[in-house]
Amino acid sequence: MAETIPAGSTTDGVIQVGQPTDARVSAPASYDVADFPVPHGREEDWRFTPLERLRGLHDGTAVADGGVKVEVTAPEGVTVETVGRDDARLGKAGKPVDRVAAQAYSSFEKASVVSVPKETVLTEPVRIAVHGEGGTAFGHQVIEVGAFAEAVVVIDHTGAATVAANMEYLIGDGAKLTVVSVQDWDDTAVHVGQHTALVGRDATFKSVVVTFGGDLVRLHPRVVYGAPGGEAELYGVYFTDNGQHQEHRLFIDHDTPHCRSNVAYKGALQGKEAHAVWIGDVLIRAAAEGTDTYELNRNLVLTDGARVDSVPNLEIETGEIVGAGHASATGRFEDEQLFYLMARGIPADEARRLVVRGFFAELVQQIGIPDLEERLIAKIEAELEASVG
Repeated sequence: MAETIPAGSTTDGVIQVGQPTDARVSAPASYDVADFPVPHGREEDWRFTPLERLRGLHDGTAVADGGVKVEVTAPEGVTVETVGRDDARLGKAGKPVDRVAAQAYSSFEKASVVSVPKETVLTEPVRIAVHGEGGTAFGHQVIEVGAFAEAVVVIDHTGAATVAANMEYLIGDGAKLTVVSVQDWDDTAVHVGQHTALVGRDATFKSVVVTFGGDLVRLHPRVVYGAPGGEAELYGVYFTDNGQHQEHRLFIDHDTPHCRSNVAYKGALQGKEAHAVWIGDVLIRAAAEGTDTYELNRNLVLTDGARVDSVPNLEIETGEIVGAGHASATGRFEDEQLFYLMARGIPADEARRLVVRGFFAELVQQIGIPDLEERLIAKIEAELEASVG
């Protein structure tokens, strides 16, 4: 089905399009929690986040008294390790960029490292199940793909816990990595995470972030390039329900020549006090000649009472680029579309499902794993069935 929101439309949901902001003006990246002041909600990085719902992750009062069970199912040839804090691969993709990420880095005891050897092409995905078992937990995980290897990794978050965790993706020269991160937490969960990808020479990284569950989810996907020729595609799907806060803050640092990035996130919101935040920061530094980048965010407001804050930011320090652009739009569910389908004999509930399914279909298909795609479409329809009819 065709796109349901015309470009540039803004109705009902709140949309804010900001001026370019240089991410470097905030506190420098650091492993040390003390290098980051405790946020109070007035800072640019935190002004949309309800700090009182972070359960102390941001101010040091959270105590690691809970657990998260991690199970990895991997094809033959993949190495799965549990390592200590002294492992040289930890922190290789980049340092924490906010206080919660630094708190997570300083608090985990053991990290999980999944390695795909060079020139290995996996025919089945690596599946990582992360299940919250209550309380507060801190974690760290590294996915390492060797030169000219190809892999798909699915990370599935379920259960209930208060979690702060960092993910690192190390993509070797000429390698291809697709990561699908699904946030299907129970309604009481809190999840704050930084995802950092280091993309090698002529390497390809694709991220698909899918967020449904949780009381509060705040994710910070980041991309840096280690050498020319790297490509990054960041896709996202989120369905924000009554009372949920879902926040996705992306940053792509083009500091290397002849690299490419493409971002497309889509969200639907329904219910009172449903709040979605999407921040898309792209920085093209002076040395990054030949950059080609574009970012897109679309939001579909299904009911009154939902709020969207969508802020695409693009800063360019060189005129020698291939292309750069961004777009953001928020719109209501179109009654005309519903009428069109109902006039052809389709019941109202089914017509709504078809419109929303069509809205998400393009991005869900980026996953490329049929059983997971079917599960996510079923989840979207279950959300609609619960309170839209």
